[in-house]
Amino acid sequence: MAKEDDDHSMAKETPYVQKPPDGVPYFDDGREIELLHFIYSLPEIEQIRDHPLEVIAAIDKYATTKNYLMNVGPDKGKIVCDLIAEVKPEIMVELGGYIGYSSLLFGDAVRKAGGKHYYSLERNPEFAAVITSLVDLAGLSDIVKVHVGPSDQSIARLHDAGILTRIDLMFLDHYKPAYTTDLKLCEHLKLIRPGSVLAADNVIKPGNPPYLEYVRSSVQEKKERIQNKEGRSYDSLGFSDRYKNQYSKRMAEEKPNLEFPGNPNLVYESQLIKSWEPTGVPDGVEITRCVGEE
Repeated sequence: MAKEDDDHSMAKETPYVQKPPDGVPYFDDGREIELLHFIYSLPEIEQIRDHPLEVIAAIDKYATTKNYLMNVGPDKGKIVCDLIAEVKPEIMVELGGYIGYSSLLFGDAVRKAGGKHYYSLERNPEFAAVITSLVDLAGLSDIVKVHVGPSDQSIARLHDAGILTRIDLMFLDHYKPAYTTDLKLCEHLKLIRPGSVLAADNVIKPGNPPYLEYVRSSVQEKKERIQNKEGRSYDSLGFSDRYKNQYSKRMAEEKPNLEFPGNPNLVYESQLIKSWEPTGVPDGVEITRCVGEE
């Protein structure tokens, strides 16, 4: 069940924070390591230590004066922080950490809301090392834990180890075609249950038709797809080659986990909150609440 689109109140006149990427590559070209050197060479480094929002400000300074960074940004970041303050998750998971902007912003918000654990799942070990370094700098190592590897493997490993037994709030911001398959895996493992909330980034830019179709479908519609043998399908047709092949530098082909059809009995209420990319490009966050199980 989907509600009508909503405009985020701060998204009316959002200024350009970063210049759009001026070509390819726009990440994984050394800028992530350069970011670390930039931050740790700041004359005020000791003043920002143990202050998450100051570290985030340093990241923004690099992104606006040096190189574009594909971070969630302040506008969409506020949408999720407001959601954290409302939901007060004890356990929050993010799929895709990049350089740690969201880990710092949301990890700090989870701690302020009384939460205990923030798990950042990042497949690129260099990016994960950057996250870990900045989390330590920000003084969030007690709550933010970084796990390296493909998202589906990390989810299964943490579940099997008894570390991850439920997800109160999940932020999806990784390989776009894997949004739906990873959600279905979490449903299968009973990590997503009534009361769980999902926040999916980039559902307008670049867009994620398969994910939106899934979280906006009724129980009956999901069951019919499974009966029609569509429950394990993988639809990459809604994505451009740029996003399907986004990580081809590191792996020949992405292969999202198609093993699990998920739990079609979960009832979702979903709403798109319109917002902006840090470059000023319109985007939005899909907020999906699991409100029951039939």
